[in-house]
Amino acid sequence: MSKREPNKLIAFESKTIRRVWHNEEWWFAIIDVVGALTDSSNPADYFKKMRRRDEGLKTYVGTNCPPLEMEGETGKKRKTLAGNLEAIFRIIQSIPSKKAEPFKQWLAQTGSERVEETENPELIIERFRELYRGRGYSDEWKEERIRGIDT
Repeated sequence: MSKREPNKLIAFESKTIRRVWHNEEWWFAIIDVVGALTDSSNPADYFKKMRRRDEGLKTYVGTNCPPLEMEGETGKKRKTLAGNLEAIFRIIQSIPSKKAEPFKQWLAQTGSERVEETENPELIIERFRELYRGRGYSDEWKEERIRGIDT
């Protein structure tokens, strides 16, 4: 995600998720993420119950998720709990919903790959090659870029 379109709404399965550029990174409205990943008619209440059941989540959110000003449905700006990507991933791990399961699986796979890469750094280079190949870059460009990263 780029900073080019600040405070732009993003969509997930027809649900809008508010975001704001804060401290040089994107912060997302937690209630919007919870609403998109659950079938709850009241995501705020759902999230409140999640925090009550999970003391670790309650502490994590209290420390890492500040209220930030975001525009609501009425167009008025109000403070809402927000999380950066790390915080959103932590919250997703706690959502007991079938809709959240694909994200949890992706997080587990990505985490596993990164651990393997710390044990075998050549895997990082191969991941970059695949990424650049998928984006259509020439072999010469890829190798020059990888050498630049290595340097």
